[in-house]
Amino acid sequence: MSSTVVPTASATPVPGPSVPLLRATGVTKRFFGHAVLRDVDLELYPGQVHGLVGENGAGKSTLMKVLAGVHEPDGGTVEIAGEQVRFSHPVQAQQAGLSTVFQEFNLLPDRTVAENIYLGREPRSRGLVDTARMQHDAAELLTGLGVTGLAPTRVVRSLSVAEQQIVEIAKAVSYDARIISMDEPTAALADHEVELLYAIIRRLLARDVAILYVSHRLKEIFDLCDTITVLKDGALVRTAPAADLDDASLVRLMVGRSISSFFPDPVPGTEVGEELVTLTGAGNGYVDGIDLTLRAGEIVGLAGLQGSGRTEVLEGIFGVTPFTRGTLQLGGKPARIGSPRQAIRRGLALVTEDRKAKGLSLNQSILDNALGVVRATFPGRTGTARRAMPGVLSSMQVAARGMDQEVQFLSGGNQQKVVLARWLSTHPRVVLMDEPTRGIDVGAKHSIYELMRGLAADGVGILMVSSELPEVIGMSDRILVMRDGRLAGELPAGSSEEDVLNLATGAVADGGAA
Repeated sequence: MSSTVVPTASATPVPGPSVPLLRATGVTKRFFGHAVLRDVDLELYPGQVHGLVGENGAGKSTLMKVLAGVHEPDGGTVEIAGEQVRFSHPVQAQQAGLSTVFQEFNLLPDRTVAENIYLGREPRSRGLVDTARMQHDAAELLTGLGVTGLAPTRVVRSLSVAEQQIVEIAKAVSYDARIISMDEPTAALADHEVELLYAIIRRLLARDVAILYVSHRLKEIFDLCDTITVLKDGALVRTAPAADLDDASLVRLMVGRSISSFFPDPVPGTEVGEELVTLTGAGNGYVDGIDLTLRAGEIVGLAGLQGSGRTEVLEGIFGVTPFTRGTLQLGGKPARIGSPRQAIRRGLALVTEDRKAKGLSLNQSILDNALGVVRATFPGRTGTARRAMPGVLSSMQVAARGMDQEVQFLSGGNQQKVVLARWLSTHPRVVLMDEPTRGIDVGAKHSIYELMRGLAADGVGILMVSSELPEVIGMSDRILVMRDGRLAGELPAGSSEEDVLNLATGAVADGGAA
């Protein structure tokens, strides 16, 4: 993307005064008689980032919506700058200086950046919208955030995801917000775009804004946050300075298990067997000279920087963008995969990076989603798959009221399990996984890791792309590293993050492809 942020002089926030900008005490919220928040306390201080973490269903989003005026609390109090407030509408919260940037953007795609920032509050002159002033104010607002290269006249539809995120933040700041809540702000951002967000946050801290930051990414929590609050099952577990916690203690608070069980060991008796996929000199318009082997019973990690060609290798194997040179063998025999349908019929499955856009039909039921691939590719197996599906979903611990529930109402982790169920119903020999745990909580991640180990024990070969290096290292029997559309080298299980990054960035000589 072309937008940049000019860095502030210092990246270290100055501790705020002892009086909190926001104090929530004993906040309780019930839906249909069920308490989803129970006596939660929270304090936010100026110039500091307060992390809010917990598994899906812990109550994070509900607490954010109570503070934002989307839901009214059933108990407890909220104070801003020492004055008790009670919001019945988000506009009231914004007028009081509390703005929320939700994970799902609320922008009008065919309006400009300036029009979205000041929607419903456009400056007027003689009864008409003063477009010139609005664009000037938007430009000043963006400059104040350190953003360059994002013109107020740009139409939102033309913006990258990161640029849209900037517009949402600018809109929040335009209300003279003293408190900004951010819900998974980096969920759809590439690594270099995350740095852009970090820079904006530093700018806000320098202006003594208090930030409530919700994320499943522990690295971001420790990078940014001064204080961390942990919720579990709607209740407060602990609030502590970030300096007093580490990955292991935070995971233990969130899920009640040690981080050592985060990445399960291979199932006893798992054996590496025959070659399932072999690429020799494979290439297309995106990657070139790819040599790799995937064997039965192993999990191979595919690492590299964003844009290095990781996803393109999976899509080449699966026939989304077929290889136009080199050779592909399946089970030791030459094969040509020209379409995903051919790939599925040859025993391949692809779990895509974006489950909502490419993996699921959100307004359809769990059952219809889980049977979608079988119906389209192996219609004769549909009845058998339908009868087996309750057991499959139960074994994967999909939390839902029933198989007729629409997928859009499931948590991210449960949606991902439905994606896996639809592919497992085809009984694949090879599963290609692109960011299999992106945007889901640590408990759901662990369930998917156990499922992957179980598949490997059954002789399935897994080729996994992940941007999370601990995940690549913790789950892979071998690690292949991509750089600039080519394989930069292979590393053994247990290699360090430094080893992977050295190959991914070219800091050391290529280590030879698989």
